[in-house]
Amino acid sequence: MEVTIPMKLKSFIKSTSDWFLSTPERSLNQAYKSALKIQEIENKHFRGQKVSQNNSDYGTSVINYFETEVQGYLQKISMGLGIFKASRLFLNLSNLQDTENKSGNLAAICDQLKFIDEITAKYKLSEVIQENPTNESIIPYSDLAKSTNIKDEINQSLPNSQKSIFVKSQESENTNSKLESASQKTGVLPRSFMNTLNRIKQEIDPKSGETEDQVLKKYRKSRYRTALSIKFILLLIIVPLLTHQLTKTFFLIPVVEKYFTYHEQIIFINRDLEYEALEELKHYEETLHFRGLIGLGPELKSEQIEEKVKDKATEITESYRNQGIDSIANIFADIFSLITFTIVLANSKTEIEVVKSFLDEILYGLSDPAKAFLIILFTDMFVGFHSPHGWEVILEGVARHFGLPENRDFNFLFIATFPVILDTVLKYWIFRYLNRISPSAVATYKNMNE
Repeated sequence: MEVTIPMKLKSFIKSTSDWFLSTPERSLNQAYKSALKIQEIENKHFRGQKVSQNNSDYGTSVINYFETEVQGYLQKISMGLGIFKASRLFLNLSNLQDTENKSGNLAAICDQLKFIDEITAKYKLSEVIQENPTNESIIPYSDLAKSTNIKDEINQSLPNSQKSIFVKSQESENTNSKLESASQKTGVLPRSFMNTLNRIKQEIDPKSGETEDQVLKKYRKSRYRTALSIKFILLLIIVPLLTHQLTKTFFLIPVVEKYFTYHEQIIFINRDLEYEALEELKHYEETLHFRGLIGLGPELKSEQIEEKVKDKATEITESYRNQGIDSIANIFADIFSLITFTIVLANSKTEIEVVKSFLDEILYGLSDPAKAFLIILFTDMFVGFHSPHGWEVILEGVARHFGLPENRDFNFLFIATFPVILDTVLKYWIFRYLNRISPSAVATYKNMNE
């Protein structure tokens, strides 16, 4: 039995390692298959051209169905390429392959990436201009063409009938305020007031009213932005958590346990844990005496009490040793999680812009009492009169998570400075942005806070 367990563990570690090493190839294949699905839809229903109303005789409902399918495949392609790029930062697959297969595999990867670029280029480069010439896009089109090289590339890739639209959109991008988020630009008049005027203008003037197709497109893009934002937020939460648990369970804990096995004299990683263990053992011994005296248990002799205390000491030792192993593993697991979180952010610039506009719309779209309620709730919880007790609990939990001794001087210094800084930043945000965008919300906040 002592031989089979290490063999099973070794086999499991090898299979897990192989799975991690194959991540770039697996994610690229998934993106490639999604691109093939898009090509299949184009060849079957749109004569090999882009999925669009102009390239088919289908009705609006059918076009909407195929556009939804294509958007789903494009999301899978984006996700697969993101994982492919991130995993390539850690793994150098070319060093793990034979020399004769190296050039062949590299050529296959290049062919797959080239095919994916050909499929997605027509949707990523001209989607905003071709389907939404009124500049009502989810993602600011100017962000896709910040540099001259990208602008030239987009201009060359567009048909001649669309180049004039591209030039006009570049000339008017500095004066078009629809692409600016609420937190980036403020005007002389409150934004809520201007939005109300624009809405009244659209309702009164028949010429400024939106057509049914424009309303449907606006709704579909809003739904797509909401779905993408929720998925990306969940991705930012789930991926670091999975990284933390996998690295901690299958890699870090076995390594730390092996170190503790070779250093049996290490039981407590700090003095606080040792004091806690002594208090727990002392309480257990006093409980045995007390229960014997009041008749809740048998009266034990000193030898029996000593034996029970020794067994309890062994149990406490094992418990605090495991707690120390877990705390040390948490430090490195959190580092891996932070690296993964940074990689996801670095490879998701477009998604970050979408999420930012989504959160801006939610935040600045709330009613004035709701904004004031959230501000008061946040300030009272984190910078209010009762907030020091909450910060003490948070600091104690963080110290226990990493196995650090509690430092009351540091806790007091942190509580005396950080909430003050947080309160200052919040007041600056209210003065700088919220006061210009929604002054009525600020007035409501002051009245509710008095």
